[in-house]
Amino acid sequence: MAGETYGFVGVGRMGGPMTIRLLNAGHKVVVYDKVVAAVEPLVARGAQLAKSPTEVANLATVVFTSLPNPEIVQAVALGKDGIIDGTQVKRVIDFSTIGPRTAGIVARGLAEKGIVYVDAPVSGGVKGATQGTLAVMIACAKPVYDELEPILKTFGKVFHLGETAGQAQTMKLANNLLAAAAIAVSSEAMVMGVKAGLDPKLMLEVLNAGTGRNSATQDKFPKSILPGTFDFGFATGLSYKDVRLCIDEAESLGVPMVVGAAVRQMLAVTNALYGADSDFTSMCRVVETWGGVQVRG
Repeated sequence: MAGETYGFVGVGRMGGPMTIRLLNAGHKVVVYDKVVAAVEPLVARGAQLAKSPTEVANLATVVFTSLPNPEIVQAVALGKDGIIDGTQVKRVIDFSTIGPRTAGIVARGLAEKGIVYVDAPVSGGVKGATQGTLAVMIACAKPVYDELEPILKTFGKVFHLGETAGQAQTMKLANNLLAAAAIAVSSEAMVMGVKAGLDPKLMLEVLNAGTGRNSATQDKFPKSILPGTFDFGFATGLSYKDVRLCIDEAESLGVPMVVGAAVRQMLAVTNALYGADSDFTSMCRVVETWGGVQVRG
């Protein structure tokens, strides 16, 4: 929307490049992040620095958030010095992955002050955030979606999934469960093949030409596992959080997740062995250790 000042709270690995896309499109942006190093390059490119989420919401009618977990989103939106106390904010577009229940809590809390919460998790990683090719999943009233769709297209392809806060979160959790599951089961298959004497690069060529292909064999193994860099760009701790949220939601809906529970356990082991800041492709390192071989090109 021409001439509008946008706010962005949480300008780390995802929020930073998304803010740059807004700046490159000529928009005025006011930013806040508790990590000073995250905001400095954005201020150097023309963003205005705020001292709190409330100050962001005093200056912008539309505030984006990209934060790591449900507790932080709830605190930033509804807590002390939070967005809810801003004088200008009318829309909060939350790109975080926080699960349907927290999305509902935040939506109801903001609604008490006449602020509309837009459930808007994204998929596509840092590369997608930088290039504007994210999948942006939206749940909000259709008139609000129609109003915001032009600015949301700054970040990628937009999907309106429903009108109830939490519906986009459910979609994102399903996506992230499948992404993690692909790594977990592909790691087992690849380690088995390598231990039997197969060449891992040739294995991937065969899998990707056949019915076993998936996002891990097509993308994550060639880029981050065969080279041994384990740097695809999504932290084990975040993946573990997302899969836990997914299984909790499934259980609340009465949907059993037998395979999902196994993926959660693999992430728990990876998290314990390599730390929350390790890349989630490190699940393969766990299987490599158990199998006594490495999957390298």
